Amino acid sequence: MAKKQINADQLIATVVSGIEDVKGNEIHILDLREIENTVCDYFIVCEGNSNTQVNAIVNSIQKKVSKELKDKPWHIEGAENAEWVLMDYVNIVVHVFQKHIREYYDIEGLWGDAKTTVIETNY
Repeated sequence: MAKKQINADQLIATVVSGIEDVKGNEIHILDLREIENTVCDYFIVCEGNSNTQVNAIVNSIQKKVSKELKDKPWHIEGAENAEWVLMDYVNIVVHVFQKHIREYYDIEGLWGDAKTTVIETNY
């Protein structure tokens, strides 16, 4: 039986909700579909204040996506030190940073041609 295709909008909304559940900061969605030769359609970038919060964000996203959409990441990288954790959902890649690592690598600057949506949080 074929796996049910998950709508990108559903996955984005669920990931953002998982980030917000544990008060992740500076949530940006980068739409890469108009850029040639990209590895995925969207980046979701956010930050936590410590490796504990970064791990909490990653766990929250995993649990929420698993429960609501019955999906799991294809690959997760960086969870050991929790400074920059990459969660690969194939067409959507989630980057969870600590603030100083995010500033250093400047993903948003590297992908400056992407249409960026900033998610406003009220916490």
